[in-house]
Amino acid sequence: MRLTCSQKDLLSALVLTGKAVGVNSTLPILNNVLLKAEGKKLYFTTTNLEIAISYWIETNVKNEGEITLPSKLFTNYINYLKDDKVDISAEDGNMVILKTSDSTTKIKGVPASEFPPIPTIEKEAEFSLPVKTLKEAIRHVVFAAAMNTTRPILSGVCFLVSKNELKMATTDSYRLAEKTLPLSKTSGDITCIIPAKTIYEVGSILDALSGDDLVDVVISKNQVLFTVGAVKLISRLIEGQFPNYGQIIPKTNKSQIIFNIQDLILALKRINIFAKENNNKVIFRIKSDATTLTTDTTQYGEGEVVLTPKTKGEPNEIALNSQYLLDALSNIGGEEIQFEVGDKTTPVVIRPKGKSDYIHIIMPLKI
Repeated sequence: MRLTCSQKDLLSALVLTGKAVGVNSTLPILNNVLLKAEGKKLYFTTTNLEIAISYWIETNVKNEGEITLPSKLFTNYINYLKDDKVDISAEDGNMVILKTSDSTTKIKGVPASEFPPIPTIEKEAEFSLPVKTLKEAIRHVVFAAAMNTTRPILSGVCFLVSKNELKMATTDSYRLAEKTLPLSKTSGDITCIIPAKTIYEVGSILDALSGDDLVDVVISKNQVLFTVGAVKLISRLIEGQFPNYGQIIPKTNKSQIIFNIQDLILALKRINIFAKENNNKVIFRIKSDATTLTTDTTQYGEGEVVLTPKTKGEPNEIALNSQYLLDALSNIGGEEIQFEVGDKTTPVVIRPKGKSDYIHIIMPLKI
C-alpha cells in the first residue's frame, strides 16, 4: 500500500472514525482503525462491535492495499504534524512508514485480515431527512433516555415512521420527550429502537456537517445504517417493545403558564443550590399574578424565587425534579415554553410556545 494525502484530511477522518474506538483489552484489534487504499480513495473503518463507522477521503493512491493501525496513537501523531502532505506506505511486512517534509516515522500495524467484518445491511425500510432537522431532533429527545438501566428498551430512542412522518421518542420512566418530523421520502411504516449511545454519536457527527446535506437511514431486522456524504454509521437495534407512552400524555390541564426559558433556567439554578440536597425537588406554587418556586428546608437552608409569567386557569401547586426541568429547558430551543399543569399527581407537559411538533412530560414528586 502506497499513497499520499493531506494531513488535514487524514486527521479529520481519524477523529471522526475514532468515535467508534474504545479501550478493549479482550479484543485489542478493536483499538485499531482499518485503512484500505482502493481506486483514488483511502477508506477508514472502526468498530466496537456495537457501532461501526466508515469514512473515505480522496487520495493519490499509488499501490492499493489495507492494514490496521492503533487508532489513538495514529491520530495523536497525525495531530502533531504540520498541515502538509503525508506519504503512507506499508511495504515491509506490517510496518507502516509515514513521511512528511521534515520527518519519517514507523508504526507497527496489524494485518487487515484480523479486523472483524462489518455487517452488511439487508434493507427492509428507509427514509431521508435533512442534517439540520435530524440534528435538532436528536438534541430535543436523546437526553431523556435512560443511560444505565436494567430495562434496555429505555436506553434507546424509538423511531416510528408512519404516513410520511417520523416520531422520535425517549423515556426513562420519569420523563418523556417526543419530536415529530415531516418526511418527504419513505418506504413504508417503520418501528425500531436505536441505542441512545448510537444517536449521541450520530448527533456528534452531524454537528460537523452542513444542514443542506441529507441523512439516509436504512433499517433492517436488527441493524440500522446512517449515511451522510462520505460517512456511514452502522449500529445494532434494541429488541423489544417500546412503552405505549401515548396513554400517559395528559389530554387536559387546569393551568397554563408561559415562561421565558432563560428566566426559568436562572431561577432553577438558584433554587437548585438547596434543592439538590433534597433529590432536586422544587415546588411550583402557581397563582394568576405570580409563580413561586420554593424548596423544602435542607441542612443548608431553603430557597424561594418569584416569577411573573403569563398564566391562565386555576391556582395550582406541583413538585418537580429541577434537574429534569433544566435538561429539558437547555435542549428545547426558542425563547418561551408553555407549561401545562393538571393536578399534583399528573405529569407536567412542556412545549415550545407556538409549536406542536415537540412535547416533553415530567412526572411529579410528592408534596
